Order: sequence, then C-alpha cells, then structure tokens
Amino acid sequence: MGKNRLYPVLIKDPWCVRCVQVEAQISDAVSRGAKVLRGGKRLDGSFVQPTLLTDVSTDMICTREETFGPLLPVIRFDTEEEALAIANASNVGLAGYFFSQDVSQIWRVAEALEVGMVGVNEGLLSTPEATFGGVKQSGLGREGSKYGVDEYLEVKYMCFGGLKL
Repeated sequence: MGKNRLYPVLIKDPWCVRCVQVEAQISDAVSRGAKVLRGGKRLDGSFVQPTLLTDVSTDMICTREETFGPLLPVIRFDTEEEALAIANASNVGLAGYFFSQDVSQIWRVAEALEVGMVGVNEGLLSTPEATFGGVKQSGLGREGSKYGVDEYLEVKYMCFGGLKL
C-alpha cells in the first residue's frame, strides 16, 4: 500500500488505531496536569501498557471520549453527588462501574448513573443473558438477550374499524 504520511501506523495493523488514541489521551492528560502512576508506554506492536492516571480533571480528553483501551483515569471527589455529577457530565454512557457494600447506595447510584450498563463490584459485566448497549453518544439500541432481538424486528401497528363479520 505504500506509506501514508497521515496515518503510517494504520497500514500495518488496525489495532494501532486504538494505541494511537490511548497514547493521545495519555499525552493530553499529562499536558494538563495528570500524573502517570503506572504504565503509560507503548509495548511492541499493538499494545499499550495498562495505565493508571491520577490528578485527572474533567477537561481532559480521556474523560470526554470513550477509551476502549487499557487506561484508567482517576478523578477525586468528596461526595456521592459529586461523583454522579462528574460521571453523568460525559456525553457518552456505555457502562459505569463502582464498588460498594451498601445495598441502598448500590440501588441509588446504579439508577442515577446515565449509562446503558452498570457493574457493581464487578469489572466484567457482558454475558449472553444480558443486553449490551449504551446511552447518549455510546450507540443506539441493544444487542444480546431477548431484548436484543427487538432490534431486528419491524413492528407494524394495524387498526381495523367498521368491520361487519
């Protein structure tokens, strides 16, 4: 294919697109005051080290765009309300995760999060029995489970009146 001046890494491996995006998010965050606590480097080929960022603020790209890579930005908060405001200020909402042993807090926070899926004390929430999909700019509709079948149906409403049988 030859060399592409704009996207030279895309020719070799499509997964490099994600590497470039994650690296750009890390670079932007660090330039705005975040600290790399762990990771942050590209490994051989199409891999970026799992990266933990601290001192993250909501003006950083990593908090405004979906990352689909091994990047965990940490934003400090003082109250549950503040945490929900930070999480819900995003224009994306595929999934939200949090840890708690307080059942009333679990229900309250899970319902208040503006996301399509919620993981409580669990990092892997995708199963065949559950719907998969987000809200806001994280996709439309659902896939998986019995609810995902609805995405493939065309519903037609028919109303009949005045029939004499």
